[in-house]
Amino acid sequence: MTKRTVREARTWASSFLKEHNREERVAELLLRYLLGVNQAQFLAMQTDYVDPHIEHEFISWVKDHAESGKPIEHFTNEVEFYDRSFYVDGRVLIPRPETEELIVALLNEVKNPQTVIDLGTGSGIIAITLKKEWPEAKVYASDLSEEALSVAHINSQKLGADVQFEEGDFLKPFLNEGITPDVVVSNPPYIPYAEREHLSETVSFHDPSQALFAEDGGLAAYETIINQVIQLPQKPELTAFEIGYDQGETVPNLIKKYDSRAQVKVIQDINGKDRIVLWR
Repeated sequence: MTKRTVREARTWASSFLKEHNREERVAELLLRYLLGVNQAQFLAMQTDYVDPHIEHEFISWVKDHAESGKPIEHFTNEVEFYDRSFYVDGRVLIPRPETEELIVALLNEVKNPQTVIDLGTGSGIIAITLKKEWPEAKVYASDLSEEALSVAHINSQKLGADVQFEEGDFLKPFLNEGITPDVVVSNPPYIPYAEREHLSETVSFHDPSQALFAEDGGLAAYETIINQVIQLPQKPELTAFEIGYDQGETVPNLIKKYDSRAQVKVIQDINGKDRIVLWR
């Protein structure tokens, strides 16, 4: 194999990905990761030769991504969220940037809560981030998936966040234990099954289905959580949901169906789409 410079390797990969209708920028992201450099360092080493072992793995990753749509994060096993690096793999949903806005909303709305519960925690990114931002709070999190909780434990240890994880159906384990939270937060599955065929294969084939899809037009998880919240002996100061872009009316209406005096606010994300529902 003829040795390539960094520029030549990136140029080949970008062209290859374009031919396969993939995003060309993935070439640089994968190569930077394998080289262990940031963007400034990457730009400064364009004429350096790529080590043959690194190039071999780079070619393999690029071809795999082009053919299967395997997400970048499943090659690197890491994702940046709220300025922290989290471990991810195929057992959990890859965190989306929009979910950072859920964190911002919570931090703006609540000051110094004592008890926080994250429902459907997946990789643990919400619970762990809130524990780092609210170090004095007792933070709990639940998920039905034992595999997802394994990933959440990896992240809590990696980031030094003391979060108590429970396996179970949203609030159920905490209701059984008599834990009364000040804050409940959830980014539950909310995509209707009917939309599955319209999703990119990177999402539909590589993210866990139970973390994406919900019955009843995507509302089933919200209804379960709302029903559980009203069973708490004391209503939380705040319950916060991430929602789909078209659920800015349906989720608030569902809340008001069970809590007629609810104060509900819908917050749009940076793209101007309904993304967060706050229930007091």
